Amino acid sequence: MAAILVAMTKHEKLVRDRIPEIIERAGKTATWRELRDAEFRVALKAKAVEEAQELFDATDDTLLSELADLEEVVETILTAYGYSRDELEAVRETKNEDRGAFARRLFLEAVSD
Repeated sequence: MAAILVAMTKHEKLVRDRIPEIIERAGKTATWRELRDAEFRVALKAKAVEEAQELFDATDDTLLSELADLEEVVETILTAYGYSRDELEAVRETKNEDRGAFARRLFLEAVSD
Protein backbone atom coordinates (compact mmCIF):
# COMPACT_ATOMS: atom_id res chain seq x y z
CA MET A 1 0.00 0.00 0.00
CA ALA A 2 1.43 3.39 -0.99
CA ALA A 3 1.68 6.18 1.55
CA ILE A 4 -0.28 9.32 0.87
CA LEU A 5 1.71 12.48 1.36
CA VAL A 6 -0.14 15.55 2.54
CA ALA A 7 1.49 18.93 2.10
CA MET A 8 1.45 20.96 5.29
CA THR A 9 2.59 24.54 5.60
CA LYS A 10 3.65 25.55 9.11
CA HIS A 11 2.70 29.03 10.18
CA GLU A 12 3.15 29.04 13.98
CA LYS A 13 1.71 32.51 14.51
CA LEU A 14 -1.23 34.25 16.10
CA VAL A 15 -4.21 34.54 13.77
CA ARG A 16 -7.63 36.15 13.92
CA ASP A 17 -10.41 34.11 15.53
CA ARG A 18 -12.19 33.07 12.32
CA ILE A 19 -9.10 31.95 10.39
CA PRO A 20 -9.47 28.23 11.27
CA GLU A 21 -13.07 28.16 9.96
CA ILE A 22 -12.04 30.07 6.82
CA ILE A 23 -9.31 27.48 6.20
CA GLU A 24 -11.77 24.63 6.71
CA ARG A 25 -14.33 26.21 4.33
CA ALA A 26 -11.54 26.19 1.74
CA GLY A 27 -11.39 22.40 2.14
CA LYS A 28 -8.18 22.37 4.17
CA THR A 29 -7.45 21.26 7.71
CA ALA A 30 -6.03 23.65 10.28
CA THR A 31 -4.19 22.60 13.42
CA TRP A 32 -4.42 25.19 16.16
CA ARG A 33 -4.42 25.65 19.93
CA GLU A 34 -5.47 28.32 22.37
CA LEU A 35 -2.56 30.17 24.00
CA ARG A 36 -2.09 30.69 27.71
CA ASP A 37 -1.79 34.30 28.93
CA ALA A 38 2.02 34.52 28.87
CA GLU A 39 2.23 32.88 25.43
CA PHE A 40 -0.53 35.14 24.15
CA ARG A 41 1.32 38.27 25.22
CA VAL A 42 4.51 37.16 23.47
CA ALA A 43 2.54 36.16 20.35
CA LEU A 44 0.82 39.57 20.32
CA LYS A 45 4.17 41.36 20.33
CA ALA A 46 5.36 39.18 17.45
CA LYS A 47 2.09 39.88 15.62
CA ALA A 48 2.63 43.63 16.08
CA VAL A 49 6.04 43.29 14.40
CA GLU A 50 4.50 41.23 11.57
CA GLU A 51 1.73 43.77 11.03
CA ALA A 52 4.19 46.69 11.17
CA GLN A 53 6.25 45.01 8.44
CA GLU A 54 3.12 44.52 6.34
CA LEU A 55 2.28 48.20 6.86
CA PHE A 56 5.79 49.13 5.71
CA ASP A 57 5.38 46.99 2.60
CA ALA A 58 1.83 48.23 1.86
CA THR A 59 0.91 50.09 -1.30
CA ASP A 60 -1.29 53.16 -1.15
CA ASP A 61 -4.23 50.87 -2.00
CA THR A 62 -3.57 48.49 0.93
CA LEU A 63 -2.32 51.00 3.50
CA LEU A 64 -5.64 51.50 5.28
CA SER A 65 -6.24 47.76 5.53
CA GLU A 66 -2.78 47.21 7.03
CA LEU A 67 -3.32 50.07 9.48
CA ALA A 68 -6.58 48.41 10.55
CA ASP A 69 -4.73 45.14 11.18
CA LEU A 70 -2.09 46.90 13.26
CA GLU A 71 -4.78 48.80 15.17
CA GLU A 72 -6.56 45.52 15.98
CA VAL A 73 -3.33 44.13 17.41
CA VAL A 74 -2.78 47.31 19.46
CA GLU A 75 -6.33 47.07 20.86
CA THR A 76 -5.79 43.43 21.78
CA ILE A 77 -2.45 44.18 23.44
CA LEU A 78 -4.10 46.90 25.53
CA THR A 79 -6.73 44.40 26.69
CA ALA A 80 -4.23 41.60 27.32
CA TYR A 81 -2.10 43.85 29.53
CA GLY A 82 -5.05 45.48 31.27
CA TYR A 83 -4.62 48.95 29.80
CA SER A 84 -7.28 51.24 28.41
CA ARG A 85 -7.33 53.34 25.26
CA ASP A 86 -7.44 56.41 27.53
CA GLU A 87 -4.22 55.34 29.27
CA LEU A 88 -2.51 54.87 25.92
CA GLU A 89 -3.70 58.28 24.77
CA ALA A 90 -2.40 59.90 27.98
CA VAL A 91 1.05 58.36 27.45
CA ARG A 92 1.01 59.46 23.79
CA GLU A 93 0.14 63.03 24.78
CA THR A 94 2.87 63.10 27.44
CA LYS A 95 5.45 61.87 24.94
CA ASN A 96 4.30 64.51 22.45
CA GLU A 97 4.72 67.22 25.09
CA ASP A 98 8.16 65.94 26.14
CA ARG A 99 9.61 64.96 22.76
CA GLY A 100 7.22 66.33 20.17
CA ALA A 101 5.22 64.51 17.53
CA PHE A 102 6.11 64.06 13.85
CA ALA A 103 4.38 67.14 12.44
CA ARG A 104 7.62 68.80 11.35
CA ARG A 105 8.72 65.72 9.35
CA LEU A 106 12.24 65.86 10.79
CA PHE A 107 14.69 63.19 9.60
CA LEU A 108 17.80 62.87 11.78
CA GLU A 109 20.81 62.19 9.60
CA ALA A 110 23.71 62.35 12.05
CA VAL A 111 24.87 63.55 15.47
CA SER A 112 28.45 64.59 16.19
CA ASP A 113 30.23 64.54 19.56
